[in-house]
Amino acid sequence: MPPARARARDRNVQVQRVLIGLLIANLGVVGAKFVIGLRTGSLSLLGDAVHSSVDAMNNVLALAVIWVAAREPDEDHPYGHEKFETLGALAIVIFLSITGFELVKGAITRLTAGAAPLEISLPEMAVLLGTLVINSFVTVYESRRGRQLNSEILLADSAHTRADVFITMGVVVGVLFSRAGYWYVDPIVALLVAVVIVVLAYGIVARSVPVLVDQHAVPSHDIQSAAEAVNGVVTAYGIRSRGAPDRRFAELTIAVRRDASVETAHRIADAVELRLRSQLAFNEVVVHIEPC
Repeated sequence: MPPARARARDRNVQVQRVLIGLLIANLGVVGAKFVIGLRTGSLSLLGDAVHSSVDAMNNVLALAVIWVAAREPDEDHPYGHEKFETLGALAIVIFLSITGFELVKGAITRLTAGAAPLEISLPEMAVLLGTLVINSFVTVYESRRGRQLNSEILLADSAHTRADVFITMGVVVGVLFSRAGYWYVDPIVALLVAVVIVVLAYGIVARSVPVLVDQHAVPSHDIQSAAEAVNGVVTAYGIRSRGAPDRRFAELTIAVRRDASVETAHRIADAVELRLRSQLAFNEVVVHIEPC
């Protein structure tokens, strides 16, 4: 197996391990909310358990996406299936958008119609605080691993969990102010959380769309400079690049001296390929040779 493909497979295995661990943690949170909600008869807590189950669904979705993205290149997908991971990240944006819409809708309704003070029992508050701690840890861990593994699906899922953290913090703040008589603080905080969700969703889209539309992975002048630094290359042109940070492709043409032998020209091309792989972290490089 080529080294680049072996690294990609190892990376996908690590992403899957992270997602499985997060799925177990999210299922634990959902189970705790259901148990306490059934014992206390709290409909709001049971509803929150259903909402939290979306996090577990996201983990299952992410696992399915990574399974597809990890497949080897085939006749229909000669460049591999890595873009399925990017598509999965965009799917999480849909969940974020629904959450943000519901927050804005509920906040506007409460501001226009008014509302009674929020009432949350001590067991419900304890569960909320416990969820806040767990989700905060999950967000930090998943975001860090996502950056380390250059995984769009982990970064997107961590953004969704971060939104849940802000929502829970908003609920706690709203309850405290509501008990003091400031009922309108809760919907205002919800609107602020909705703004944060929009920012998180935009960040996912800003990272994902350039990969899907094949925006250059590395500026052409950087590739040209690296190629022309190789001894024997007169000039480099016709440069193209694409791909996600963990899976980059480059194609370029180099001009060599007209009197260079075929063997010499191919040795120069191999040196260009090696430099682009090591210096600019490309996984695959195609070098065309033309006489100067």
